[in-house]
Amino acid sequence: MWNQVYNPLNSTALSTIAAALPVVTLLVLIASNKVKAHIAAVIALIVANLVAIFIFTMPAGMSLRATVLGAVTGFFPIGWIVLNVIFLYRLTVETGAFSTLQATIGGVTEDRRLQLLLIAFSFGAFFEGASGFGTPVAVTGAMLIGLGFSPLAASGLSLIANTAPVAYGALGTPIAGLASVTGIDPFLLGAMVGRQLPFFSLIVPAWVVWAFAGFRGMIQVWPAVLVCGVSFAIPQFLISNYVNPWIVDIGASLISMACLIGFLKVWQPAEIWTSPALRTRDESAATMPPPPARAPRPTTRQVWFGLTPWIIVCVLLLIWGTDAFKKSVNAFATWNYPVPDLDKMIMKVAPVVAKPTPEGAVFSFTWLSYTGTGMLIAAIIAGLVMGFGPGGLIREYGRTIRICAFSLITICAMLAIGTLTRLSGIDATLGLAFALTGVLYPFFGTLLGWLGVALTGSDTASNILFGNLQRITSEQLGLSPVLMAAANSSGGVMGKMIDAQSIVVASTATNWFGHEGTILRFVFWHSIVLACLVGLLVMLQAYVFTGMIVH
Repeated sequence: MWNQVYNPLNSTALSTIAAALPVVTLLVLIASNKVKAHIAAVIALIVANLVAIFIFTMPAGMSLRATVLGAVTGFFPIGWIVLNVIFLYRLTVETGAFSTLQATIGGVTEDRRLQLLLIAFSFGAFFEGASGFGTPVAVTGAMLIGLGFSPLAASGLSLIANTAPVAYGALGTPIAGLASVTGIDPFLLGAMVGRQLPFFSLIVPAWVVWAFAGFRGMIQVWPAVLVCGVSFAIPQFLISNYVNPWIVDIGASLISMACLIGFLKVWQPAEIWTSPALRTRDESAATMPPPPARAPRPTTRQVWFGLTPWIIVCVLLLIWGTDAFKKSVNAFATWNYPVPDLDKMIMKVAPVVAKPTPEGAVFSFTWLSYTGTGMLIAAIIAGLVMGFGPGGLIREYGRTIRICAFSLITICAMLAIGTLTRLSGIDATLGLAFALTGVLYPFFGTLLGWLGVALTGSDTASNILFGNLQRITSEQLGLSPVLMAAANSSGGVMGKMIDAQSIVVASTATNWFGHEGTILRFVFWHSIVLACLVGLLVMLQAYVFTGMIVH
């Protein structure tokens, strides 16, 4: 047995600095924009092992076993989801189903403000729910450029719109990561996030149109803004609280798109806004090329061809997300592996817990009920329907593995850091330090999630790094661990628009290379203000509207 040590240097300040070294190393390397994310994650993982062994006195064997456990947990189920979602997306691009879908959605209305609502917010939310990890910004940015938007408008507004859905992105991957490091039921975490983000799902559509067309331009289309926000926020709350956290974005986005398209068939603004540039801040407006010629409207058969892969995904994931399905397949397709010399060999002690408590270290391989497995089956079925043969599917899957390799390394290394810092007591030391912020912790804890996403580029990574710290700190302060763990994810989504990875994706998707600084300057204050608003909401939930907290 080994007891965790929370003040190894006999100085609260020095021990806290030592505990922060892995996270600081990771964030500084990524923020420098000179080190690739996967390399930064591996370096930070090495630092975490050195700190755990040589400062926090964790036995080297335990440290290495914890690292391997975290890396494997990073791939199953999180990396498994990402890999198979990107596989399906590539199949739709190769067959032309994606371009058909783009033409279909872009042809609903000629008003630029309404195109933003439909594409950047509602359709982007669908891709956030299906894939996440930069895909929504790449897809919506490319679609908006294809419709004639200016590069700054297409990139910057896609980043702002891709906020409220992020916590449930990639089939709930951020929630899964948060649950894996906190030990809190993902259904509780998903429900709590679903009592925070719907308020911002109401705000963000208006915010995006305001940023593009000014306040007057936004007021002219307020009925459509209201329909868009309400039809997303209400399903987001209902699905997250009464169904599951895996299909929240997919369900809410489909409902929002359907409601908005239906509404636009009976209502259009008095003035059709055709300017493709930002109202006041678009440096490129004067030299913009003429808008592209409108593509011919897809036939009904082509529209169904473009929709079919995503209909298959929705059907299978609805099945995979049910408790009845998971219980039935887990009864015969589960392998639990307690890690030798690690499982229940580490003791959490005071002041983190009232009495010594052993830490579990079990890898549960529920391969058939993984959401990623459902996505793989959906992709195979969709690929066959779209005309791929078995050989073509295998070749495309191999290409997808090569494309996703660095992302998978990053995810595995991130979760390895999160698992190691949890089992070594490193994050407990940081949590005890954050507890010193007292009554203001709900606000600053929320901004910690924002900072994590801004620097790592991933709500999942931020949740893995800081999720257990939020749980420990909230327990020390007598706050709800569910509230603060969820706040890490909800606050984090507002950092998504300013992280280096997302900005590079946006500039690449819009062919606006070298203007990353312009994009950052445009979105920065939007990110700060929205993050602070989330922090204020969490403060109110912690001390005033406590009935909103999930128990």
